[in-house]
This record gives sequence, structure tokens and C-alpha cells, in this order.
Amino acid sequence: MCLVYVWFNSPLGHRSDMNIKSRKSGTQNQNMSTIFEMPGHLIRRLHQISISVFADRMKALGHDVTPLQFAAMSVLSKHPDIDQATLSGLIANDRPTTGGVIERLEKKNLLKRSRSAEDRRAKVVSLTPEGQKLLEELLPEVQRFQSKILPGLTDEEREQFIRLASKVAEAGNDLSRAPFIPFKG
Repeated sequence: MCLVYVWFNSPLGHRSDMNIKSRKSGTQNQNMSTIFEMPGHLIRRLHQISISVFADRMKALGHDVTPLQFAAMSVLSKHPDIDQATLSGLIANDRPTTGGVIERLEKKNLLKRSRSAEDRRAKVVSLTPEGQKLLEELLPEVQRFQSKILPGLTDEEREQFIRLASKVAEAGNDLSRAPFIPFKG
């Protein structure tokens, strides 16, 4: 039987440690909550790790950029002059939050809004030269620290994890409140 050792912060603020017996045995330590075997809980924990690694690295680089702002900049680099709704779909985020991301990036002079050439009533967003330059600086850094987001995995396991996570995200896309909507340009 294989034991997995789990150390976590309890809701009361003190550290606890518990053992979980492997799924093969089908048993679990009586003290351990079943949430530690639930995908939703584990995905939330991985999200916390991802956000923490990203924020720490951006701070070390001297930049105030969030993962969502980086995602928006990345999409706008490939698809300039798109409207907010299209950007929201491409980063799989809700429109109001995307509007806030656009406002913050615009205040930092990293993107600009302008009238659409096709529909003068609509506004489109695109990166400024400063935004493109920052993205080009950050992209290799962000690629470099991806392995820190999945510590403890071999390269092969990391590739397998990404394949499986992509498969699940694609299969569950319609269940999302903010689904990914492919570019139709």
C-alpha cells in the first residue's frame, strides 16, 4: 500500500498533517476529509499555486501584471482590434471582469481602445507599442516558470497533465459561466 503525506493549513490557522492511503486500497484515514480527493478542491489548490507563482515572479521582475492581464495581452497580440466580447470569449472570462482588465491595462498605457472600422458604434481594443514590448519581455519569463506551477512532476508527467487538463477543459467548456469562444475572424 502506498501512502501519500498531506500537509495543509487548517481553517483554524494551524498546520496539520495527515496520511491518505492510496486509492488502490480504497481506504482513507478517518481524520482526513474527502475533499482532498475531489477534483474541484484540487483544481482550486492548483489555481492558488499558479496565481502565487505568477504574482511572485511578476513582483521579482518589477511588473504589476496579473495572469488575466497577461492572458488578455497575449490574445491581443495575436488578434488586435477586437471588441471586449470577443476578448472575453478568447480568454474564457466574463465580460464585466474583462472590462476591468481592459481599464487597468489602458491606465498603464499597455492597451488602447478605439472605434471599430467596421462599426463606428463599437469600440475595439489593441495593444499599444508599450504593451507589445512588455508582452515580448514577459512571455519567455512566463514560459520559464511554468514548471514551478506543477512541482514534483517529471517532464513526461507535466505533458500528460496538460493533455488531460486541456481535454477536461474542452469537454466541460459548455458548463462554464465564461466559456472559451474560438476566434471567428
